[in-house]
Amino acid sequence: MDTIRVLIADDQSLFLESLSTFLHNYAEDIDVVGTAKNGQEALERAVELKPDIVLMDVHMPVMDGVEATGRLIAAQPGLKILILSTYDEDEYVRKALRLGAAGYLLKDISPTELIASIRALKSGAVQISPQIVAKLMQSLVAEEPPRARDIAERLEWFDSLTRREREVFALIATGYDNAQIANQLHIAEHTVRNHVSAIYAKLDVQDRFQIIQLANKIRYHEQ
Repeated sequence: MDTIRVLIADDQSLFLESLSTFLHNYAEDIDVVGTAKNGQEALERAVELKPDIVLMDVHMPVMDGVEATGRLIAAQPGLKILILSTYDEDEYVRKALRLGAAGYLLKDISPTELIASIRALKSGAVQISPQIVAKLMQSLVAEEPPRARDIAERLEWFDSLTRREREVFALIATGYDNAQIANQLHIAEHTVRNHVSAIYAKLDVQDRFQIIQLANKIRYHEQ
């Protein structure tokens, strides 16, 4: 099993040390190669230690985690940044994702879930807390209807979906899994899988995070 090299950036010493110790003791395939207490230090340590993944807090002194994320991605395009924060504000989430963060999780995630997320991130799966996805979509539907319709009409991919596919698309972007979508729409789960496959093919996407990115374009297109 390949070892995943992880750098942790957080200004809370207790959290930093506790997380580092937990990963060391309970994840043999995860190697915490270093820690940093601010964004600037994270930049320096990442150059020195060459981690595969950086667990990045948002609010830190000297340089915050969002700015550090942008600089790290620019300097090391292959590096994966996982934002790990107590804050779910739209501003932080959107900016971090636009700058190239590969995921955004809230700190109330369980340690075992975090380990699973790190492993999934290394294999290419984007990790975003369901609460954050739901909040992003709530912001989307809060748009003034004329503005939302005007933007949607300019997005060719939106017109390519059937009515049912649009419903499935919206539920995926809100964080629903296939079973939840089936329950919500009162259809069979295999039917949901068929719709999801059709959506992926029409929009040329490979995962649910790309669906979220497309949904966000409704809000940000031409702003």
